[in-house]
Amino acid sequence: MKFKEKLKYISNRALVLGTVIFGVFIILAVIQLLLAYKGETPWWMAIIITIFAILFPIVFWLWIHRPYMRCEKMTNRFLDGYIFSEKEDMELLNLTPSIQKQMKMVDRIVRSPQYMDLNKRQAQYLALQNQINPHFLYNTLESIRGEAIIAGLDSVADMTEALARFFRYTITKVENLVSVEEELDNCETYFGIQKYRFGDRLQLHIDYDIAEYEKIMNCRIPKLTLQPILENSIIHGVELKVGGGNLYIRFQCTKDRLLIRISDDGVGMDEMTLAKLNQKLGKSTKAFHDNEEKQGGIALVNVNNRIHLIFGDEYGMHVYSVPGEGTDVEITIPILTDDRQVKNRSVLA
Repeated sequence: MKFKEKLKYISNRALVLGTVIFGVFIILAVIQLLLAYKGETPWWMAIIITIFAILFPIVFWLWIHRPYMRCEKMTNRFLDGYIFSEKEDMELLNLTPSIQKQMKMVDRIVRSPQYMDLNKRQAQYLALQNQINPHFLYNTLESIRGEAIIAGLDSVADMTEALARFFRYTITKVENLVSVEEELDNCETYFGIQKYRFGDRLQLHIDYDIAEYEKIMNCRIPKLTLQPILENSIIHGVELKVGGGNLYIRFQCTKDRLLIRISDDGVGMDEMTLAKLNQKLGKSTKAFHDNEEKQGGIALVNVNNRIHLIFGDEYGMHVYSVPGEGTDVEITIPILTDDRQVKNRSVLA
């Protein structure tokens, strides 16, 4: 945005005005100090102006700029789909009394039972509508499988059956959160399909503490969290490597978090590519849709943004990579194992 266009916003005008006033104070302080040094003006006057020049930016930042930035951040979070969780969140929207009143009214509307019921009905309608077209896909795949069995092409029949299972999970299971066990089943189905292409070149390893097996398997995560990352590891890591490759899915529990690390021993990536990818993962949902959607990396950013939307910005993913050695994608989510925890903690569940 050009400087002229920025100045049409009052917030930017206030920032420019504050900068100009600060500059004037600095110039006056320097002049007064020089005059006091020459004995043409009293020192106390020069000291007072210098103190004003030092205090002005501090007061301006604490009293005006920082509260405004907090207000803007809360507004952007609200527009991205977050609901104000506490009274303190609403108190940060103190730009003007009118804006605060408007945001409180919008928040009440969003929380109203009528609005929630409307969203639920819309989601149910879309879910029912999306179940119509997949039936044609499943019937077609089943017909292909039947023809393959008749022709004695058992591998084609098995692959078609795996593909049908994969699409059934992807398309028809409409819940936002599923168990880790369900996600792993889908990953193994996907990996089984890839094995027809790569054969013994590709190996999948799943690692976890056996004592925490039940806790890990029952933990809820966003649907289609692991498979897109697994696919990304194959396409951009193992597939480009000469010889065989290994994929690892490791689970580790802390007191209140589940850490998932998806690794490959593929070609890795250089520091610049890695930095750009992690920068994308650090951007908000809105920033990604506005600026990055056509620049690649959609799968990882999509998963990361869904984790942010459901659990909050403190959770998400980070990528580590060493050229020639492989790439690790680390996912952090809260440990939620029962329906009450899910409803209380998740925004979209």
